[in-house]
Amino acid sequence: MATKLHDWKDILIIGLYFAFVLAVGIASSCRKGRNSVKGYFLAGRNMHWLPIGFSLFASNIGSEHFIGLAGSGAKSGIAVVAFEWGAVLLLLLLGWLFLPIYLTSGVYTMPEYLERRFGGRRIRLYMSIISTLLYILTKISVDVFAGSVFIQQALGWNTYISISVLLAVTAAYTIIGGLSAVIFTDTLQTVIMLTGSVILAVMAYIKVGGLWALEYKYPEAIPTTYDPSTNSTCGLPRDDAFHILRDPIHSDLPWPGVVIRSTFVSLWYWCTDQVIVQRTLAAKNIAHARGGTIVAGYLKILPLFLIIIPGMISRVLYTDEVACIDPEVCKSVCDNESGCSNIAYPKLVLELAPVGLKGLMMAVMMSALMSSLTSIFNSAATLFTMDIWKKLRKDASDRELVISGRIFVAVLVGVSVAWIPLIKSAQGGQLFIYIQAVTGYIAPPVCSVFLLAVLIPRVNEEGAFWGILIGQLAGIVRLVLDFIYPAPGCGEVDKRPVIVSAVNFTYFSAMMLLLSAFITIVLSFCTLKPDYDEIQGLTVWSVHRFGVERNRMTKKTRTILRSDLENSVVANGSNVYRISDDFDTHRMSATSKKIHRTQIEEQISHEEEMTKRYQETMKISSGVSLFLNFNAILLMCVFILCYAIFA
Repeated sequence: MATKLHDWKDILIIGLYFAFVLAVGIASSCRKGRNSVKGYFLAGRNMHWLPIGFSLFASNIGSEHFIGLAGSGAKSGIAVVAFEWGAVLLLLLLGWLFLPIYLTSGVYTMPEYLERRFGGRRIRLYMSIISTLLYILTKISVDVFAGSVFIQQALGWNTYISISVLLAVTAAYTIIGGLSAVIFTDTLQTVIMLTGSVILAVMAYIKVGGLWALEYKYPEAIPTTYDPSTNSTCGLPRDDAFHILRDPIHSDLPWPGVVIRSTFVSLWYWCTDQVIVQRTLAAKNIAHARGGTIVAGYLKILPLFLIIIPGMISRVLYTDEVACIDPEVCKSVCDNESGCSNIAYPKLVLELAPVGLKGLMMAVMMSALMSSLTSIFNSAATLFTMDIWKKLRKDASDRELVISGRIFVAVLVGVSVAWIPLIKSAQGGQLFIYIQAVTGYIAPPVCSVFLLAVLIPRVNEEGAFWGILIGQLAGIVRLVLDFIYPAPGCGEVDKRPVIVSAVNFTYFSAMMLLLSAFITIVLSFCTLKPDYDEIQGLTVWSVHRFGVERNRMTKKTRTILRSDLENSVVANGSNVYRISDDFDTHRMSATSKKIHRTQIEEQISHEEEMTKRYQETMKISSGVSLFLNFNAILLMCVFILCYAIFA
């Protein structure tokens, strides 16, 4: 068993970390306008590219990455990095395809975009409820579970007390400061994560003898309890451990399914999920938003070298514990009879890191946990407030909306603490597979609908709603079958139904993607077409034309409306107010006339504000645009080079 953290220097570093994070969170919460809806949920739409990029990375990299990715590396090699590197393409897609539409439309949430694009309320309400439930049951639970694994290994603290304290501290500055506090603390936590993980990775590479030495030592990392006379592969490292693209039929991660799963299906997370997109919606303009996606794209290259390969090194250095196959041995090592690959990263930290660095790495794990939780809390509160509470309370003030969001965060904390017993009783490996399965079975219909929404104007609400619903019902059926018929242990006969045993979850994800797209397109073309005037600026084909027309129409509308203010006359002893030549003339009282004058003035102000917001949001000089495009191409080249080396 690894040595616990008892040295006062390590404890001091952890304490200083907590104090520093709280100070940054509270200081950033003092920003002007934090009590308005835009200030609390979108940080006033005034964030710059570097904090956005760091926040995108920190929101994604949670403690489950350090535990799960390193564990997957220890158990089966580097193939899991495909899910990380696929984000590079999707972040560029977010910046260049989706963001112009999101920023132009001025939405706060992704379900709100669907309502504006398709009309009606059911698809917005459905997506808000589904997203909120998924945050509670999957993202929060996985983060909390992974954090508890490290805390138990490192400190031996009581799970409920330690996780409750982390949740309380995390929720505190989220509730107080909103998105601005989350983004600034994410920036701090990203720096801490990168610093600590780089130092530990360098030490691990030195210890094992370098990457080339690892290629020879990893295949020999076989636990001493392995019995070669059984002719079983249980406990043996995979022959294709250093390959990303693996056999399309018999491997654990077949390459065609992995390519689709890590790109098209993951589009749900990187281009349409509230947690990620909300950071870019807070950008000062489109240039800063795109710059943030490029920064995050470069950072997503790093997990292979900082997390996955160190997990493989951990197996080499501590084979009998990390790669144990005897249930009794595994139970004594990590309290999990199914295996101990999840302790690969904590084991590396506690055995390899010197005093001081252990405390820093503990802070790294807490950073990963807290940065993910803050993002989830703030985004879930935004969904609840803007898509549910605002619908129930149509006349709610900004203050009421912000308060309701803060209360909802507190409720999420309570639900998260209540979820801990279920997390503790679950097997670590099964939980990590569970989160992959949920995203693989539930996300594809959302990906299909969002892609079709921005690319095909003919798609309507009828097709979109039933495409998502039927696709997700099919995914839930497969998910239930996975739990009814769990995967057999190593060496056991597979008696599962063919649809479960023969169809890898990555292939099933691709099938759900096509099924939802087919239903959406067929139903859309069999029902009434949408009013194209109503969806101007909400598809990729109309977003730029929308900006030109908005500038032209705003000037025309403003001229007409101001003319109307001057066209109030008195006829037959009564006040007559003419709205414009395009409207009927109405006989009104003086009070009615005053009300209508006020309404016209408000409409003029609204038109001017919308035009100004559009111009500021989409403002980008040719030089900046060229620089961003160059960096996007450079990032693509880095992505291709990495795949060429490791695929």
